[in-house]
Amino acid sequence: MFDTILQSEFLGLVPLMIVLGMGGGFVAGLLGVGGGTVFVPGLYYVFKFLGYPEDQLMLLSVGTSLAIIIPTGISAARAHHKKGAFSFDLVKKIGAGILIGVLIGTLLADYLGGFALQVIFAVCIFLVAALVLVDTKRFSLGTEMPPMPWPVLVGSFNGTISTIMGIGGGMLNVPFMTLYGTPVHMAVGCAAAIGILVAIPGTIGFILIGLDASDLPPLSLGYVNMVAALCIIPISVLFAPLGARLAHYFSVKALKRVFALYLVFVGIKMTLDILNV
Repeated sequence: MFDTILQSEFLGLVPLMIVLGMGGGFVAGLLGVGGGTVFVPGLYYVFKFLGYPEDQLMLLSVGTSLAIIIPTGISAARAHHKKGAFSFDLVKKIGAGILIGVLIGTLLADYLGGFALQVIFAVCIFLVAALVLVDTKRFSLGTEMPPMPWPVLVGSFNGTISTIMGIGGGMLNVPFMTLYGTPVHMAVGCAAAIGILVAIPGTIGFILIGLDASDLPPLSLGYVNMVAALCIIPISVLFAPLGARLAHYFSVKALKRVFALYLVFVGIKMTLDILNV
């Protein structure tokens, strides 16, 4: 009986996760974004469509998204390191705060619950959309990173928000670094490594806080669904290059506008769900 129920759930879960991996990978390659802003809302609506408890949907989506970011973040960080776009000193300064922020974000997520997490995600997604449209090349706060403890404080804030949203934090950390004179390629490379510092402890944290949760999808380890992660990771890796090739036919400004519109759409949809409209 149990095997029959489990098999029926797999029949609904696996195909949808494969489709999500295809779409998420393509969009990530096209727009040059991390998986979180694509996969968190995607996972949320897939789990909702399959009828899982709504109070756990956001926690499950965020935790699973963080797990998906681990291999993609490691791959991106290695690629940037090989090209010399990496500064261990910069990663260390901001990373110390990131780890503090991940702990804070995980504890907040556990304390606040799924509904509050959805509200925070909806608010933050609008702020990220505005941040995407800002041309940081026109602004500068200095020619070098501010002294301690500012990198740790900013890292703590970014780590908290990134963990709550289930993202690697590149959209927060790259602007911070470039505003203080870090070349954009170096900032992107460091942000990829910093994303790993968000994803690994964040994944562990969401596993631990979800160990006592019930009525989760099959093969869930706490608030990390292994079926979703194992389906999405390889498929998204395959489809990301297709989006990246198409991206060369559009200007950076146009792609930023498309991504901002996508974020606004997600934010509006989440807001309507919150208001039960």
